[in-house]
Amino acid sequence: MTARVPWDSDSYLALARRACFICELLAGNPDYPHHVAHRDETAIVFASRFPSVAGHFLVAPVEHREHAITDFTPDEYAAIQHVVHRAGTALSSLLPVERLYVLSLGSQQANRHVHWHLAPLPPGVPYEDQQIAVFEASRGVLDLPDEDVADLARRLGERMAD
Repeated sequence: MTARVPWDSDSYLALARRACFICELLAGNPDYPHHVAHRDETAIVFASRFPSVAGHFLVAPVEHREHAITDFTPDEYAAIQHVVHRAGTALSSLLPVERLYVLSLGSQQANRHVHWHLAPLPPGVPYEDQQIAVFEASRGVLDLPDEDVADLARRLGERMAD
């Protein structure tokens, strides 16, 4: 069983409001380290720094966009969702998954760059700990070994390249 650490909402909010973490990641800013699994002209796929479940990844457009629907033409939206599908399919082939949650979170007050979370729920999680409960701050976040996250990101990238 992987340990959880408390969620530090004050530190997180300061980080989320300081700059666009996705644009900083894309620019290579070392203050915003993430394990990148895949990047192409449309999107970037990277591991969450605050995972609610093992294998929690994010998919974001390379271009800064803020609204999950209205900032995309239908073709642009289809292209980003194609990456979400490829990443989700690859992730589901690498981990035991009862249900893959896919959701767009963020806010105009912080984390403005639109992104989709891929959160693979492992088999056997009691129903009361599923769905929204997976993301409750009171549960904290997983304290995963960095080398394990890096390895999963590498393997995910390899699967997406197939």
